[in-house]
Amino acid sequence: MEARAQARYVRVSPRKARLVIDMIRGQKVPRAREILKFSDRNVAEVVEKCLNSAVANAEREGTKAENLLVKTTYADEGPTLKRFRPRAKGSASRIRKRTCHITVIVGTKEA
Repeated sequence: MEARAQARYVRVSPRKARLVIDMIRGQKVPRAREILKFSDRNVAEVVEKCLNSAVANAEREGTKAENLLVKTTYADEGPTLKRFRPRAKGSASRIRKRTCHITVIVGTKEA
């Protein structure tokens, strides 16, 4: 049994999000929540909300949260917001504000 949740258009670069989601991949849900709670990264709050949503989706199917495992997590690249900053001699440099889509899949451990 698997359940998933997705947080889309999160205003953080995928590289920074992957640092956090790599810590919880393969962990049991209570342990993953503990890791995210004490993480220093700001994106951990978004990942925790996504994890809680996936757990709630699994509980609708009748599975308890203590029995769930974080099977898969990944952060795909979303659209990039392009901005410009004035530079010397009338030129401009591009600023890329990256976004990502965070996906969390939880399920029970199968034998």
